[in-house]
Amino acid sequence: MSKELEHSFVEQLEKHQNIVHKVCRLYTNNQQAHNDLFQEITIQLWKAYPKFRGDAKFSTWMYRVGLNTAITLYRKSKRRITTQEFDAIQFKIKAEAYDDTEEEQLKLMYQAVHQLNDIEKALVFLYLEDKNYKEISDTLGISEVNARVKMNRVKTKLKTILNP
Repeated sequence: MSKELEHSFVEQLEKHQNIVHKVCRLYTNNQQAHNDLFQEITIQLWKAYPKFRGDAKFSTWMYRVGLNTAITLYRKSKRRITTQEFDAIQFKIKAEAYDDTEEEQLKLMYQAVHQLNDIEKALVFLYLEDKNYKEISDTLGISEVNARVKMNRVKTKLKTILNP
C-alpha cells in the first residue's frame, strides 16, 4: 500500500472510528471483547481499503465491513462454550445525587438487543444511527422494502422483550 493510500486510510479511520466502537458495543459484552473486535474490524478495513472504490461514502462502506466482520465473529463465537460475564456480577457504589435512570434504560435496551439475531442487531443499530431505509438496505445488501419489513418485525419483537 502506498504512503498516500496509507495516510488516507488512517485519516478516514480516525475520523469515523466511532462507527467501529458502536458496532463493537453492539456485539460484545465486555471491554476485552470490545478491544478484540475493534482490532479485527480495523484489520479487515485495512485489508479491504485498497479495493474501496468510493461508490458509497466511506462511512457507509465502514459500516458494512464492520457489521460483516462482527456478524462473522459473532456466529463463530456461538459455537464456543459460553461462560458467565464478570460485568453481570460487578458491584457498584452509587452516590446519592447520581441518577442512573438513563444508564439503566440503556442497559435494558442493550440486553434486549443482545437477544436479537445478528441481522436484527444490525438493523436496530443502523436505525438508531438515523440511517434511512435506503442507506440501511445498501449497507446490509437487502432491498429497501425488505429492510422496512424486517425493521417493523424487530420493533414488535423488542416491544415484546421489553414489555412481556
